[in-house]
Amino acid sequence: MRRVTRIATVAIASTALTFSATACGKTSDSASGSKEPSAAIAYDIGGRGDQSFNDAAYAGLEKAEKDLDIKGNDQEPSEGESDADKVQRLTELARSGNNPVIGVGFAYAPAIKKVAPKFPKTTFGIIDDTSVTGKNIANLVFNEEQGSYLAGVAAAKATKTNKVGFIGGVEVPLIKKFEAGFAQGVKDTNPQVEVLKQYLTQPPNTDGFSKPDLGKAAAEGQLDKGADVIYHAAGLAGSGTIEAAAGKGKWAIGVDSDQYEQPGLAKYKDKILTSVTKDVSDSVYNLIKSVKDGKPQSGEVRYGLAEDGVGLSDSNPAYQKMTDLIAAVDKAKADVVAGKVEVRTAP
Repeated sequence: MRRVTRIATVAIASTALTFSATACGKTSDSASGSKEPSAAIAYDIGGRGDQSFNDAAYAGLEKAEKDLDIKGNDQEPSEGESDADKVQRLTELARSGNNPVIGVGFAYAPAIKKVAPKFPKTTFGIIDDTSVTGKNIANLVFNEEQGSYLAGVAAAKATKTNKVGFIGGVEVPLIKKFEAGFAQGVKDTNPQVEVLKQYLTQPPNTDGFSKPDLGKAAAEGQLDKGADVIYHAAGLAGSGTIEAAAGKGKWAIGVDSDQYEQPGLAKYKDKILTSVTKDVSDSVYNLIKSVKDGKPQSGEVRYGLAEDGVGLSDSNPAYQKMTDLIAAVDKAKADVVAGKVEVRTAP
């Protein structure tokens, strides 16, 4: 992967965590005038190395570079950036000849709305948003509530205290989908289980997606109240949640990527029961492939349980031994896919 020079890397760290997000070195200017196909992604809050959402998008770009013989470029967000900064970033990537250009996260919607019409021959992808549309815009979206429902089933089966927790990064409609599905899955499995809920920040403050110390503090509060399984939907901030849960010997449930497999979380992996996965990687890869094949995706491209676009990971050997839990999750998945269970998208 050859990488676009960073505009400004988000400065985030947790004393107990180290993240390896090594650059592969190249500026977007080197793509200018190149006839070699290239594609680009612009990262969401937290940037590459979040062990979650952004890293999943990068994995799709990396796969496309290897399998489709294209050049991959990526750019980081800057701390506290404005929509104008995103407009500048997307404009630079499109002007440099990248196609498609993909905004990782709903925060790119205003920028794509402005930039896409100026580059009608370039396909723009946006992950987790359907508010902005156009002939050259692909909206890559997921049924997060369905994967979260399975996490709720797993949490209800795994808890010994009958208290579980949900920690959302920022209280926005997208993250409310995670909360809604999780709480429904818990209650449908065992109505006696209490679900503790907390959001780290309120919009427009997005620190809840980027600061592990906030996730850690929130998890410690829920652990003190008796929660023994905590599910986070908080991006990089969720790494603090995992750290806190593991430190107390309790279960954490990851999000977006299979966080059990993330190198930056290896110290805590034994206590990552499972993760709600979103196939962000394949959504990025599929969009890039569609452009290269001359049939670019556009409009809403949705991934749910039926397409294995969301799901629950089983990498942890401890999870694999929980036969009752696995049976309950499998039944829940079958019921959702068959339409027997309709998962709510709002609490």
